[in-house]
Amino acid sequence: MSTAILTGPPVPGSPLEGDLRSLGFDVRIASGADEAADLLAAVPAAERAALVDPRFVGHLHALRLGLTDPRFPAAAIPGAATARPEARAALLAALRQAAPQSAVQSSPDPASPSPGAAATDTDPAAAGVLPDLVADALAAEGAAPHRPELGTLVATVPGDPQARNEARQAVAAVDDEDVRLRSAVKARDGFFTTFFISPYSRYIARWCARRGLTPNQVTTASLITALIAAAAAATGTRGGFVAAGVLLILSFVLDCTDGQLARYSLQYSTLGAWLDATFDRAKEYAYYAGLALGAARGGDDVWALALGAMVLQTCRHVVDFSFNEANHDATGNTSPTAALSDRLDSVGWTVWVRRMIVLPIGERWAMIAVLTAVTTPRIVFYALLIGCGFAAAYTTAGRVLRSLTRKARRTDRAAQALADLADSGPVADGFAAAFKGFARRLPSLAPPVIAVLGGAAVTLTAWLAPYGSPWTVVAALGYALTSGLAVARPLKGALDWLVPPVFRAAEYGTILILAARADVNGALPAAFGLVAAVAYHHYDTVYRIRGGTGAPPRRLVRAVGGHEGRTLAVALLATLLGAPQFTIALTVLAVAVALVVVAESVRFWVSSGAPAVHDEGEPA
Repeated sequence: MSTAILTGPPVPGSPLEGDLRSLGFDVRIASGADEAADLLAAVPAAERAALVDPRFVGHLHALRLGLTDPRFPAAAIPGAATARPEARAALLAALRQAAPQSAVQSSPDPASPSPGAAATDTDPAAAGVLPDLVADALAAEGAAPHRPELGTLVATVPGDPQARNEARQAVAAVDDEDVRLRSAVKARDGFFTTFFISPYSRYIARWCARRGLTPNQVTTASLITALIAAAAAATGTRGGFVAAGVLLILSFVLDCTDGQLARYSLQYSTLGAWLDATFDRAKEYAYYAGLALGAARGGDDVWALALGAMVLQTCRHVVDFSFNEANHDATGNTSPTAALSDRLDSVGWTVWVRRMIVLPIGERWAMIAVLTAVTTPRIVFYALLIGCGFAAAYTTAGRVLRSLTRKARRTDRAAQALADLADSGPVADGFAAAFKGFARRLPSLAPPVIAVLGGAAVTLTAWLAPYGSPWTVVAALGYALTSGLAVARPLKGALDWLVPPVFRAAEYGTILILAARADVNGALPAAFGLVAAVAYHHYDTVYRIRGGTGAPPRRLVRAVGGHEGRTLAVALLATLLGAPQFTIALTVLAVAVALVVVAESVRFWVSSGAPAVHDEGEPA
């Protein structure tokens, strides 16, 4: 339960009290600012509290946006302000600060100018509107409340009867349910999702909301549907492949629906953010495994292609994440490439073309589903590798150009985020400490160049040297050394965001190559499992950083060895063990890594109280 305090007597005939109760608020009435402060102080500490002017006129959804979004400690719209438990003390202090300003204007002045029928979140506090004064006081104290974009929704405090009548007419002229439904769809999404899924999935989201279903339940249903699709693909029959394609599309519809349901009903949560982030990858990679199993039933071994697709897709994402984190709070953006991109965005059709060619999740899953139904798993993976390879080259080249042509100063926060994404273990950390003084004298482009050279050396050695050759271990040791040198100084260079994806490509690629070179049944599936477990750890790191909670604890990174430690361990296993024993060792390592990283991830996201993060338009 939450508590809403009306800062004066209710206006006769106003639906405000009923609207607040429908949003889950217990409504209390104060005779003035001092009594409102007393009532606010008496609200239980664990509850959300809101201050609402009794003269408020507006849409129910405007109140919902302003007073019930769980993502923000404090929020405000014209005529109303709210705070979650963590911001309640600040709200109370702001109320007591604003009370003297409102005391001289505690009643409406019929002669005062009308604040307008559709006040927006940028309007100044109207005279005598205590919640607006409180919101301004919060902002002045450095605790600025979130002010949602209301668009055509009405939220205002009329100053006289005529203005009240005009505001009510403005409310009647806009269907807030239609606005609510349209705003449930991401502001930025892919072509396939926008035109083939969202036109009807938003209605599924509303249907779910009216029956009390939660986004987490829909997310889980999407995962289960995708796992059934993977099982259907694993049958290796044409009927199974057709069913798998249909079920994969259904899973994607549910995947869109869960986010739309969260936006429609403002049911954002920490657990939901984690489930949404991790289940997408789990669904896609489980489906790859299902396709590989189905192909094996038909006598075609495509595990190397399946693992290659997973490696490429994960590295693509790490490029996105690293670039975004490196430039999250960078100062300055004078890149001609960015300016060209902005100009292209003004031409409607180019926006959709550019979104499609990067093969976001909607286009990618649609392609996988159709090709699964009408072709073979091998063709599916060939198409994936070609499409994702082109998309990776396109996006990476564009970001490299932006980085080289912009003048920006990257912050300590960005450097720390890149260091966390690098996932360096104790071996690389030791080399980094040893080379710290030397690294300071290297040119600015040294870290990514050193990382590329070390990664290329270990993967090429694994590919070209005979299986079991000790040279693979030597190359892995060299990779650990160069990895430490690459991160020996803060990653603030123009292209230092390339270091984490290079590390991912080197580690995953070495595992793939050594498993393929083992040339025994089970080696590639075991490698697939190991890379999946490690990729989960890397995605978990990304979403912790994006949530503002920092990377996983160093003890976890040390426990799983860091990227260079795992690469060295796999190289040693391939050298010391025969191919059948190597397969068993890979399986054991995969299970061990999965148990450690998943257990820590679940513990963190379920119990940490980390803020809810919701994807509002970055296609994956």
